[in-house]
Amino acid sequence: MKKSLIISFLYIISLITVFAGALVSLYLTLEAGRNNGSIILPVLFVVWVLSPYMLLATENVLSKRWPDSVRITLYCLILLLVPVSILGYLGVFSPPGTKNAFVFLVIPLISWLLIAIILPILVSQRRKTNRI
Repeated sequence: MKKSLIISFLYIISLITVFAGALVSLYLTLEAGRNNGSIILPVLFVVWVLSPYMLLATENVLSKRWPDSVRITLYCLILLLVPVSILGYLGVFSPPGTKNAFVFLVIPLISWLLIAIILPILVSQRRKTNRI
């Protein structure tokens, strides 16, 4: 009962984290590109920046049927990746002289790479657990 309650709590917190992180990232992306004369470029940046959040939100919802250990790993990934991404968008990790666009290109790329490495591991763990 206690483990189930903890997992439910992590599920809710990670879902809130993903959506809050997406909103903050959206704001920071639009704020960084507010002086851009193009209409298409900010839209492309918004889609790119929000894409990892959309995947994490989808996986979070789909994970309700996954084994507990796999779900906890996913929730921890979300709770780590979202705040680190936002800190990156705020420029905390940027070397001096780095252009804003660089941060908004690289952070989603790194997020996608981490997700692409960790999610297949989670799926294989899920399959192994289902066979046992």
